[in-house]
Amino acid sequence: MYIKQAFKVEHDWWLYLVGVILIFIGVILGQIPFTLAAFAKAIGNGDDLSKMDTNSMMSLLDSNLNLFLMLLSFAVGLAFLFFVVKYLHKQSLKSITTSRSTIDWSRFWFAFLAWGATTFCFILLEYFSSPEDFSFNFKPIPFLILVLISIVFIPLQTSFEEYFFRGYLMQGLGVLAKNRWLPLIFTSTLFGLMHIANPEIGKLGYMLMVHYIGTGFLLGIMTLMDEGLELALGFHAANNLIAALLLTADWTAFQTNSILKDISEPEMSNLEVFFPVFVIYPLILIVFSKKYQWTDWKEKLFGSVTAD
Repeated sequence: MYIKQAFKVEHDWWLYLVGVILIFIGVILGQIPFTLAAFAKAIGNGDDLSKMDTNSMMSLLDSNLNLFLMLLSFAVGLAFLFFVVKYLHKQSLKSITTSRSTIDWSRFWFAFLAWGATTFCFILLEYFSSPEDFSFNFKPIPFLILVLISIVFIPLQTSFEEYFFRGYLMQGLGVLAKNRWLPLIFTSTLFGLMHIANPEIGKLGYMLMVHYIGTGFLLGIMTLMDEGLELALGFHAANNLIAALLLTADWTAFQTNSILKDISEPEMSNLEVFFPVFVIYPLILIVFSKKYQWTDWKEKLFGSVTAD
């Protein structure tokens, strides 16, 4: 059992509290280069620093540099997380990744390719159904730089989020609460709320939080049913990587030198919010459950967790 493995390592509640603080410090330290670069640019432009917020800071730098510095904080956070796991909890990377004897990279690649292809098809469908809403944004050199940054750093960003929410917090809360439902609900909701400051929330409204929290539940269910992070790691990496390379907009968190740019007036209907969460995501779980022969859903999602 995936959560149960935390019983085999140092798992006192205060260790998780210290661990979260150290990981948070790592993320803050990783944000310093971005903050310094943005402030230096603002001072050079003669901007009023007192009126700057996160969104205005993100618009100051070249988009590739901006993306690199944004993702750097997650890379530093991931390094701190692995340090906490190894030295504070005396836990191996394998045991926080999977309950299997070895990390199953075929699961990672299946989820990556399956969801990457699905995302690619959705973007193409959106483009061909309303081509007037998009402009061709491709510039060879900036795009090549984007590809290099994205291939290296986006998987680090998504891995940090998966190891923190579905790994560290899922296992920690599971052994402390001795059940599965509390860590599933808590980490999924917290994952969604983490995105509340994203610029697209300001443009499209808080209804979009249904998407982020729903995605948190999807990834959490994957992790508990499959007894490991491999599927969630692959899914999340594909989702962010394909989006960064193919499509951008002035009002999204990832503003990149992608191939296409959405120039339409941002709006989102209830159907666009609820359809992916309540139709597409369940279909994904059905596909994964058939391929990996998931059984005993009630026990794996809501059952107890014991050291025995």
